[in-house]
Amino acid sequence: MENLMFSLNATMPLFLLMVCGGVFKKIGWIDDIFATKMNGFVFKVALPVMVFHDLATVDFFDAWDTSFVCFCFFVTAISIVISAGASLFFDKSIRGEFIQGSYRSSAALLGIAFIQNIYGTSGMGPLMIIGSVPLYNIVAVLVLTLFKPGNDGKMDGALMKKTLIGILKNPIIIGIVIGFLWSALRIPMPVILEKTTSKLGAVASPLGLMAMGASFDIRQATGKIGPALTASLLKLVGFCAAFLPVAAKLGFYNEKMIAILVMLGSCSTVAGYVMAKNMGHEGVVSASCVMLTTMLSAFTLTFWLFVLRTFGLV
Repeated sequence: MENLMFSLNATMPLFLLMVCGGVFKKIGWIDDIFATKMNGFVFKVALPVMVFHDLATVDFFDAWDTSFVCFCFFVTAISIVISAGASLFFDKSIRGEFIQGSYRSSAALLGIAFIQNIYGTSGMGPLMIIGSVPLYNIVAVLVLTLFKPGNDGKMDGALMKKTLIGILKNPIIIGIVIGFLWSALRIPMPVILEKTTSKLGAVASPLGLMAMGASFDIRQATGKIGPALTASLLKLVGFCAAFLPVAAKLGFYNEKMIAILVMLGSCSTVAGYVMAKNMGHEGVVSASCVMLTTMLSAFTLTFWLFVLRTFGLV
């Protein structure tokens, strides 16, 4: 019972905040424009400030872990290969969306909120982001270009260049890099700056989760339910079942294990739907994956956390 309560206390507040966002949207306190602006503020300001604060106030040489970053990178790469293999069972026109929906997690928003709710800081989330998120974005462009309806399989070099520049200009990546440099150079953190960044970063999780809930449309979850459900189960169950035991075998416990759980088993990112639409895809599979994984992850994350807690891994 204690392990179950620990799991529920870690997951339920996050999803209740999402429910609040949906309720506020229903009664007219939040509209689509406001939700979009909230998402933008969280992504461009609050989350980068939060990870900067968490990293700048710790010892870089204690926080950095090369083996953990490499593990996140290679597991992400293997997950992508598995997703690509599973996509062969579906029509070519939706393979790009299927692959992206299967492997790409909401590591920055829901992921860091999840870790923060358990440990009070972003924990190993920034290192996990370094190992996985750049690969998320690069491969998303590759698969969405290769399987774009009407495409003959040619890659758009200009788009790849734009993607690489976008990764370098990603506010969260910038926050991580500045935070690590601040820590590595042992720059003193003035009290005024420390308190300001702490309070500003604290709004990231509640605002982001409510914005996600306000953007939720359950009707979109029924579009092309077959491939979307397959991708969702692979995302929330398959990869966790395959790689969490490997992580435990390699000695990744506590904060590292939670970050790996987030990388493997959190919901698909809304950015995947936006990217698919902007690159000429129908977007139905992407939207369905986001909706289904968001709904189901409330239960699957609780289950996996309960399992990890039961085996003493967190």
